[in-house]
Amino acid sequence: MIDLPSPALIGVIHLPALPGSACHRLSMDEIVERALVDARALRQAGFDAAIIENFGDVPFSASALPPASTAAMAVVADRVRREVGLRIGINALRNDALAGLGIAVAVGASFIRVNVHTGVYAADQGLIEGRAEETLRYRKQLGSRIAILADVNVKHATPISEPDIVRAAKDTAYRGLADGLIVTGRATGEPVDADQLRRVRDAVPDRRVFVGSGATVDTVASLLTLASGVIVGTGLKVGGDTSKPIDAALATAFARAAGRG
Repeated sequence: MIDLPSPALIGVIHLPALPGSACHRLSMDEIVERALVDARALRQAGFDAAIIENFGDVPFSASALPPASTAAMAVVADRVRREVGLRIGINALRNDALAGLGIAVAVGASFIRVNVHTGVYAADQGLIEGRAEETLRYRKQLGSRIAILADVNVKHATPISEPDIVRAAKDTAYRGLADGLIVTGRATGEPVDADQLRRVRDAVPDRRVFVGSGATVDTVASLLTLASGVIVGTGLKVGGDTSKPIDAALATAFARAAGRG
C-alpha cells in the first residue's frame, strides 16, 4: 500500500510561515517558488519523494490547522507534484491528520505523516491525543488508500500513555492500523537511537519502518541496514539550518551515500 520503493529516500520541504500562521510574511508566489527549488534539488539528486511540512507555522496548533494554511499547503503540494513529478507526502503540523488527508486527496499525494496517531503525548503545544479511529474513518469516507506513516514516540514530545517504544509501536501498527512507522530522535535533526530503531523494526516485522530525523551523509548507509527508508530534512541543509533551501550538492551526496547513482 505504501507507494515507495524500498529503501526509500524522502526529502523534507520545510515551508516558510503560511497564510493563517502568526509569522506569515511571504507571498504565495514566493512560498511556491521556494518549494519548487527544493523539490527540483531532490529530484535531481534521485530522491523518491518529498514530504511537505508547514514547518514555519510556529507556534503550532495542537490539532486543527487554520483553513488558510490548509489551502496554502494544497496549493504548494499541487504545484510541486505537477511541475517536478516527485511522489508527495503531507505532514500537517502539529497533528492535523484530517487536513493532511484532505490535502493529499486533493493533490494526488501518496502518503501522510501523523506525528501522534495513537496514545497521548505531552508537547510544547500541550497534550496531544492520537485519533487513529477518526483518521481511518475519514480516509474511508474519502474513498482513499493514501498511506498513513505514523511516528512512534515522536520528537519534541514525551509519551504519557505508553512510554515503552516496543509496545507503542505495536499499538500504532496493530491497534491504530498505521501502514508504516517512523522512529525519530528527541528533536529536529537529532539522530535516532539505533537500538530503538532495531527494536521497533523487530516488533512490527510486517510494517515498513522509516528513520524520521538525524540522517546524514555519514550515517544514511548504516541506517538503511535497519530501516526501509529515511525521511531527511535538516541533513540536506548547509549547517543544518532548516530555514535555508536544500543544498543540491549535499542532496546528491546523500543519495550517493545511500546507494543511488
